[in-house]
This record gives sequence, structure tokens and C-alpha cells, in this order.
Amino acid sequence: MTEDRTGFFVTIDGPSGVGKSTTIRELRTVLSARHIPAQWTVEPPRGDFLGDFTRTHGPQLHGLALACLVAAARYRHIETTIGPALSGGRLLVSDRYLASTLVLQRAEGVPMDFLLLLNDYAPKPDLAVILTAAPGTIAGRIAQSGITHRFRADPDAPALEVELYRDAANLLKDRGSTVLVIDTTELTPSEVAHRIADAIPSVRLASENSATTPTPQET
Repeated sequence: MTEDRTGFFVTIDGPSGVGKSTTIRELRTVLSARHIPAQWTVEPPRGDFLGDFTRTHGPQLHGLALACLVAAARYRHIETTIGPALSGGRLLVSDRYLASTLVLQRAEGVPMDFLLLLNDYAPKPDLAVILTAAPGTIAGRIAQSGITHRFRADPDAPALEVELYRDAANLLKDRGSTVLVIDTTELTPSEVAHRIADAIPSVRLASENSATTPTPQET
């Protein structure tokens, strides 16, 4: 699938309301200013029948069923986008990936060993960025932007997600990914984006062309 991997895979995850989507928009600007070509994608993937199905029908599912659907959409994403980008030598940046699975599905009671087994064949990110913030800061940002899905409706969710993302960061590090945890409580999205860009190695990637998947609004 990615046996001849020559690209560089960056994933960006964090609690709902942490400012991830705004940070990704800033990162696009920073990389463009540095003349670093990148391919951008999102999970579940947009414009793909299985990714769109997951976005449309995922809110009706919970637990094991949702975990399986998310994993199926991920493997479709690997087949159509992630694998070709990495074997083609491109810098690929994904809005959400494995860390989100290890948090959102765990929060609904899915055992960690089941999630790891489901995702065992998914390529590991080279750089896994985990955004975090004080739970009160996250709650305030959610209050401003509104309740857009069930994960935002629980007032205890920010504290739980911060804790679970801390666990996910440690697990990804143990499994061989470089992990960059950034506390956004006191940082602007531009400052966060520059820290991410600085952590991407200055390697010459094979492709100067980037295929772009639109970055979604914060979900």
C-alpha cells in the first residue's frame, strides 16, 4: 500500500473546539509563503462516496458500528489518497487521522485494543500534531461557535478529550511517530501554524504539484 513510501505524512488532531480548522488554514498560508508544496486532505474524506456516507450517516451510529465505519472510510482514504501521496513523494497534511479515532471512539466506550486492531494496517504519520488547550478555554470556544454535533453537547467533553488526546499522543509516540503537542490556550493560530511548519523537515519532495481537498469547518 505504501511500501515505497517517500513522502512525509503530517496529521493534525485535537479536541473539538480547540481551533484545529483555523490553525490548518494558517498552516496553508505559512507553507505557501515558504514555497513548500503540500497536498491537503481530511477525514472522513470529502468527495468520496464512503467518506461522504460516513459524514452523513455516522451521527446515527455509536460504539463498535461507528468505529468500523470510520475505519472502512480510512482504508478507502488510504487507497485513494494517502497511499498514492506517500508513494509519490509528496508532503501530505490530513485534518484528523488516527488520534481522533483513539479519542472519539474511546469516549463512546470502544476498547483500545479493538481500535488498534482495526487500524493496524493504516500508515503511521511521520509527524502527529496534537492540539490541546485548557478545558475551560475549549468550552468557551464551543460556546461561541455553537453545538454542531453530539461530541460538543456534553459539558464534560472538553476535559475528557484533553485527557484522551494525551493518552493518544503517548501511544502514537510509542508506536514510532514523532508527536508534537501544542497547547493553544495562549497562542494565536498563526503562532501554532509556524510551530507546525518548523517541525516539518526541510526535505525535497518529489512532486511540485499539490492536489487539494478542501479543509472542512471545525467538526
